[in-house]
Amino acid sequence: MAGNSQRRGAIAKGRKKGATTGSGGNRRRGLEGKGPTPKAKDRPYHKAHKAAQAAEQRANKGPRKRAAGDAEWIIGRNSVVEALREDVPVNGIYVAEGAERDGRLREAFMLASEKGISLLEVTKVELDRLTGFNGHQGLAARIPAYEYAHADDLIDRAAEIGEKALIVALDQVTDPRNLGAIVRSAAAFGAHGVVIPERRAAGMTAAAWKTSAGAAARIPVAQTVNLTRQLKAYQDAGCMVIGLDMEGDITLPELGAPDGLADGPLVIVVGAEGGGLSRLVQETCDQIVSIPMANSVESLNAGVAASVVLYAVAEARR
Repeated sequence: MAGNSQRRGAIAKGRKKGATTGSGGNRRRGLEGKGPTPKAKDRPYHKAHKAAQAAEQRANKGPRKRAAGDAEWIIGRNSVVEALREDVPVNGIYVAEGAERDGRLREAFMLASEKGISLLEVTKVELDRLTGFNGHQGLAARIPAYEYAHADDLIDRAAEIGEKALIVALDQVTDPRNLGAIVRSAAAFGAHGVVIPERRAAGMTAAAWKTSAGAAARIPVAQTVNLTRQLKAYQDAGCMVIGLDMEGDITLPELGAPDGLADGPLVIVVGAEGGGLSRLVQETCDQIVSIPMANSVESLNAGVAASVVLYAVAEARR
């Protein structure tokens, strides 16, 4: 019995998993050198590698863009027709079944056909659900989410065409119609882009698109998480940052004087009507500029103020 027990033990021992006699050279190979240490840019976890990848992606794919979120709806017959007239980018026109074919509806159909925009007929209940509103008058247009540029790319855009940067930044401007008007003026007077804060500010909504009269398709709008930090980045890149305020250090004519600030790379910061510039933004500006006015008007609308200054800079640069 003892012998049988030993044989069973031997068999069990022989079946045990694990290393057998000798390592097959694995131990020696494990002690061999791994070669020279890779350069920082070749190590995937190193920040230099990530920076190199970002630079390559930027060079290969062009300007960085970020979508604003979900698509939006323009509702109502007048609003849809106006949007189509102003070349607002529309993905599709939705019309409710049985909607009265009046002049506005026929014009919307005609413009959509000319622009190659799809027309879809849905039930009124479905159109209510899609737009989240039952006062659409049987007509709605779907526009894509706006793709914001990267704020740093606006300087690159000026350099690529051999011009001195001209950028408009908005501080606490919450009315999308003001944003649209400023985008329109920026495009008209040769600016290279508009920068808006990501929070507590108007975005490129359907209302902003419509007010820009199509200019938003010709000039980039960028969002920034921290406007003050972005203004400092522009200063580091060689731009002079000026803010608009009633109590300015200099007046607009001085800005446009020969060899004045308008001749170099420039960032114009526009504050909200009434509220003006925030404290941190005002402290960051290199110069505060005021617009002389003939009477006791308290302040100009943000869109009007931006237009006046942009015109003065464009004239000074001619």
